[in-house]
Amino acid sequence: MGIIGWIVIGALAGWLASIITGNNKRMGAGANILVGIIGGVIGGIIMNLLGGYGITGFNFWSLLVATGGAAVLLFIVNMFRHGS
Repeated sequence: MGIIGWIVIGALAGWLASIITGNNKRMGAGANILVGIIGGVIGGIIMNLLGGYGITGFNFWSLLVATGGAAVLLFIVNMFRHGS
């Protein structure tokens, strides 16, 4: 998957994860893309550890994996943000 695919999947995954975690009003497009791309890496690592497949290309499965990883990332960020 090319850089444009990562940006598109990252934007969608970051946006969906921000809605799931309640961060949507605080995050802009750039933050959604960044969180989605990092979430894709995190989700891919988690899926590989569980014996599944991570990001497999520009498809629905990759969007689910990236969204799950982005949600995990935002939950962790929220824990530290609310803890301080």
